[in-house]
Amino acid sequence: MNIIDRYIIVKYLSTFLVMLVLFIPIGIMVDMAEKIDKFKENEVPISAIVDYYYDFTWYFANLLFPIFLFLAVIWFTSKLANNTEVIALLSSGISFNRFIRPFMISASIVGIFSFFAGMFIVPKSNQRFNEFRFKYIDKKSQRQTRNLYKQINSDEFIFVSSYDPIRKSANNFTLEHFDDNILKHKINANSIRWIEKDSIFRMANYVKRIINGDNEIILKNNRKDTIFNFKIDDLAPVSYKAETLTFAPLNRFIDKEKKGGSILINSHLLVRHKRWSLPISTFVLTLIAVSVSSFKRRGGMGLNLAFGITLGFIFIFFDKIFSVLVNKSNFSPLLGAWLPIILFGFLAFFMLKKVTR
Repeated sequence: MNIIDRYIIVKYLSTFLVMLVLFIPIGIMVDMAEKIDKFKENEVPISAIVDYYYDFTWYFANLLFPIFLFLAVIWFTSKLANNTEVIALLSSGISFNRFIRPFMISASIVGIFSFFAGMFIVPKSNQRFNEFRFKYIDKKSQRQTRNLYKQINSDEFIFVSSYDPIRKSANNFTLEHFDDNILKHKINANSIRWIEKDSIFRMANYVKRIINGDNEIILKNNRKDTIFNFKIDDLAPVSYKAETLTFAPLNRFIDKEKKGGSILINSHLLVRHKRWSLPISTFVLTLIAVSVSSFKRRGGMGLNLAFGITLGFIFIFFDKIFSVLVNKSNFSPLLGAWLPIILFGFLAFFMLKKVTR
């Protein structure tokens, strides 16, 4: 690594940090202006607001990370180009591929940090951020609470028509137990409720059908207290649960939700894929930014920045569109997370090929 490599790496990282320092306070001010009435209305403690904006910083930086990176690279690379430093370097015999090497090293540093932050720091901040939002701001259901179906083990399936997470109760409860795909017994109840102090489930209008070949035994009771091998909250985990889990717990949670037939499984898988795809985007966006801003243009740095902002928002737009497709349809979570990067990867390849000519 020579002097110019170290110079570009320092410029890359320092400019990226400056972009974060400049834009995150703006994001905080805009969010605060939007929510200040809610804070007053709900008498939110100052300490809770401070904690919320600490978590908001991680959430906001992770959300707009591609734009910050894009603008940072375009900004300082355009300055190099306007000072004819890029032309001087290339005229000295350095190839363009050699010129972008320190950019790739810098992208690796940012990508590695993004990976570890996304796996181990951002999830905890997301949990506190969402808990605050649903407690003081939105005050709406954090869960899917209607027509819930779940497989609790290899032989048993449960269904409820509605679930109340506050009262820890559900209506129209059904449990079916199979043995070699043959129904052995079925439990129905008008309602089921978790009794915390006794650590039991209490069912109202309990009916159990035991099936033994052609014979059936029906047991009834107005009230039945029992124990099941599932937790009442397993019926409807919070919709943002996957976003709050670090690397290993996320994998275990997704495996459990797959076996349970969760209707939110695509959303959970998308979260996991994005944990991997976001760090890779640093390389793609860096290549595009360098290709855009390495040479002087008639419009100067302003034109480069305008182009960079446009491409950055287009990237986020595609990312959000594919995320909505995954959450609202059967679109593949794998494609939802990686397709924007693949599309922009092709763009980076053609732009880099054009510039190297």
